[in-house]
Amino acid sequence: MVLTRNNVNVSGSGSRAMMFAHGFGCDQHMWGSVARAFEPDFRVVLFDHVGAGRSDLSAYDPAKYGSLEGYADDVVEIGNALGLTNAVFVGHSVSAMIGALATLKAPGMFADLVMVGPSPRYIDDEGYFGGFSRSQVEELLEFLAENHLGWSAAMAPAIMGNPDRPELGEALTNSFCNTDPDIAREFARVTFLSDNRADLPNIKARTLVLQCREDIIAPPSVGEYVHERISNSRFVMLNATGHCPNLSAPEEVTAAIRAFV
Repeated sequence: MVLTRNNVNVSGSGSRAMMFAHGFGCDQHMWGSVARAFEPDFRVVLFDHVGAGRSDLSAYDPAKYGSLEGYADDVVEIGNALGLTNAVFVGHSVSAMIGALATLKAPGMFADLVMVGPSPRYIDDEGYFGGFSRSQVEELLEFLAENHLGWSAAMAPAIMGNPDRPELGEALTNSFCNTDPDIAREFARVTFLSDNRADLPNIKARTLVLQCREDIIAPPSVGEYVHERISNSRFVMLNATGHCPNLSAPEEVTAAIRAFV
């Protein structure tokens, strides 16, 4: 049931597992060539968060998924179903924090954590720069609630960056547009109003923070903040722009992960 619910797909021939988790508005296909590059050496696990891709939409429970904890519980359930131990978790965007929570819930399941464009809090706070004011986030959420397709068309290219490669923005726009509007609205609210700063010092997994040099969703200072508060972490500034280097710079992301694991 768990593997069907989250549309889990396992490939590769390695003895150690590497689980990839997608960000908001995406699905497992966003890992594409990055995941395939590790199949010769790892047991690659791909899945869709409930509400995304080919997951079981009927399994969406607003109460359970009213916080990132619910998504982290799913990750642990998948890991238990597959018997994962000493695995690598690779999370993009909001899934970086979902993965962090999963490592705290099941310490022996994931030994290594790769966070791609992480943000523990998107809203600015006293002494903390998250990249958005509360009013900006509320406007963003209101726009999404009123016009899902319009929001997707406007936001996806900006989030992707790389205006010289419009096909990347189009791919992300299509992904956003294919997401269930009601679930997308709630997932966006959970994502942009989350605050997991207090969880960072508790992370024991060996951690790699991958940061793009230009990112409107998670600015470089946020990646540095995450790195500074996870004791056993390494910080790598990618020579990439935008919030989705798994699409815009897959070779560089692959190389950074391979050097880490």
